Amino acid sequence: MITSAQLRQKYFDFFKSKGHALIPSASLIPENDPTVLFTTAGMHPLVPYLLGEAHPLGKRLCDVQKCIRTGDIDDVGDAWHLSFFEMLGNWSLGDYFKKEMVAFSYEFLTGKKYLGIPSERLSVTCFAGDADAPRDIEAAGAWEKAGVPKNRIHFLAKADNWWGPAGQTGPCGPDTEMFYHVKDIQEKSTQEFEKYNKEGTFCEIWNDVLMQYNKNEKGVYEEGKQKNIDTGMGVERTVAVLNGLDNVYETDTLKPIFEKVLDLAGKKSGKVSAEELRSARIITDHLRAAVMILGDNKGIVPSNVDQGYILRRFIRRAIRHARLIGINGNFCKEVAQVTVKVMGPVFEEVEKNKARVFSELEKEEEKFSVALENGTKVLEKKLSFLDKAPKKELNAKGAFDLFQSYGFPLEMTIEMCKEKGFSVDSKRFEELLKQHQELSRKGAEQKFKGGLLDNSVETTKLHTATHLLNEALRQIVRKDTYQKGCNITAERLRFDFNADEKLTEEQLKKVEAWVNDAIKSEAEVKMDIMGVEEAKKVGAQGVFDSKYGEKVKVYTISKGSKIFSKEICGGPHVKNTKELGKFKIQKQESVAAGIRRIKAVLE
Repeated sequence: MITSAQLRQKYFDFFKSKGHALIPSASLIPENDPTVLFTTAGMHPLVPYLLGEAHPLGKRLCDVQKCIRTGDIDDVGDAWHLSFFEMLGNWSLGDYFKKEMVAFSYEFLTGKKYLGIPSERLSVTCFAGDADAPRDIEAAGAWEKAGVPKNRIHFLAKADNWWGPAGQTGPCGPDTEMFYHVKDIQEKSTQEFEKYNKEGTFCEIWNDVLMQYNKNEKGVYEEGKQKNIDTGMGVERTVAVLNGLDNVYETDTLKPIFEKVLDLAGKKSGKVSAEELRSARIITDHLRAAVMILGDNKGIVPSNVDQGYILRRFIRRAIRHARLIGINGNFCKEVAQVTVKVMGPVFEEVEKNKARVFSELEKEEEKFSVALENGTKVLEKKLSFLDKAPKKELNAKGAFDLFQSYGFPLEMTIEMCKEKGFSVDSKRFEELLKQHQELSRKGAEQKFKGGLLDNSVETTKLHTATHLLNEALRQIVRKDTYQKGCNITAERLRFDFNADEKLTEEQLKKVEAWVNDAIKSEAEVKMDIMGVEEAKKVGAQGVFDSKYGEKVKVYTISKGSKIFSKEICGGPHVKNTKELGKFKIQKQESVAAGIRRIKAVLE
């Protein structure tokens, strides 16, 4: 048996032996990427470096990144899909490329010191080529040289073996994927490989993205100026496959949580129906995801917008499925306590923030439990009236009323209606919810259009402006002000910070004036790379926890001897504040208890 901890350690040991620096997992809430609500892969926190910025720890990196994905939420409850998962990854930022990465992959997978997979249990896929880019014979040749025979190297189309760009333009390229033979079966052709893969006889365990190209505004794929490697290996799935398990809920990081859910329901593993099993898995997955979001240092709490909406969805859907399997009282904290015990040793912020995790779960559970009971009765009454209607569809107003009065997320209303044979007018529902900035399932992860990261001139300006805003708040409102979250698009910045009460109009005007004075001074923006302790000594602002590596980037905004801001950050930034224009605060609002938000623009 291999545990999750052993897999992580083997991965880190291997890549450190190949000259990679180990970096900590970034927050689940992306700081500089407006295209997504959550960190969905290890590459998100590294976007500036994939685009050419120098990383303080060098060109070879590895980590385990905590990730949230909601695009497959309807599939959660089966054997393999998860909302929260851990992803092992390694990167080459313009250093080694295809041949070296394939050799690394084969060595880690088959080496006795590492995973020790028999070579005959591996198959790989490569990009077949099309009008945009040629067949990837370089990657295939590297696999053959490493030890994989030709009959187990398969060329597939772009839909299977190509990554990116994330938006309309940006870095992209072929990928090569590795598959483990769950059963001792050998394919005789690519057609047989695809058949076995579809059946689950072969299971993908690693994906190497070979960022070779850049898609320009004309839709042409050009050779990239910086060629990168970006890989991803899901911890839960890999542990399950290597241990011969037929689902991820039997792995060491999920089994204790899953068993706690069954225990609360008075059920025993192996003695539940298919429907009960699905519900227990959904509760396990959703509450683990909720704990990881609540336990993140960014302090997201349940709400009706953005990440808070997804968090609320997880909690409320878990409560609803709990009722289906006989868990009737408050139970979320009990499940969360097990989750913290399992995940805390890996991600220490979850342990550190557990009081907030338990408190917010209890508040949301209390709020929703009564609403669920009453709302379910209302929904059943609505459906009974529609039972003999020619079209079995709950109209948008009915779904909207359930949302407004009882806090039913659209997805939950759809699910409950589906169980009774009804559909929901979700398109019209979305129109009604536009004023609340609600998100459709399709838009949950891709909220804004853009490239891998909108590193445009406007975004860069606004990013620099957040440093000045942060310091202005410290100077004018309170010295211990610090960032709780940040979202930047090409049009505006949104900055969350700790605050016990609403800022006065006078305070806002002074903050705005302070930032504009700094801009008018034509201050220089300078970057230095230094150790964390040195950054502390020179007075750099930052949340000094495990998120930093051994070395960090410190950006100083100064004019002569006057320092406006000195902050740890990954960038990007302008060279001089004169590039920013005029800073204008549009509004302030409350995000949660003790957290306020400022929205601002540059004119």
